Amino acid sequence: MEPLLQLIEWILPSGTLVWFDVTSSVGDTQELHVTLTEKNDPPLTPEMMGKKIESKGFKDITITDFPVRGRRLILTFRRRYWQVEGQTKFLKREITLCAPGTQLSVEFGDFLKDASRDKRRFFGEHC
Repeated sequence: MEPLLQLIEWILPSGTLVWFDVTSSVGDTQELHVTLTEKNDPPLTPEMMGKKIESKGFKDITITDFPVRGRRLILTFRRRYWQVEGQTKFLKREITLCAPGTQLSVEFGDFLKDASRDKRRFFGEHC
């Protein structure tokens, strides 16, 4: 894997680059905002093969991930929806982006949950 892509993969939530491409990034002294767009690769079942599949747009989901070099990391995932010829329901890939009931990445949510249980483990004896 190309070194820059490897670095990006280490920073983003696990498996992100399998389904998404980084399409923009902006930052300031307080936060970094990265936009990732889902690849145009619909999750087709055998009965959908040979039918016309059309991308119908995006739904944006924004989550907070681990801070990077002291800056808040905001990730906007542009989730793609497809229309399959002859079907009324939209097709979308099932990808878990955030911890249930939060706007945090799964890994960041797990980290915070562990930290709240045993603060000394993460922040030293003086907490």
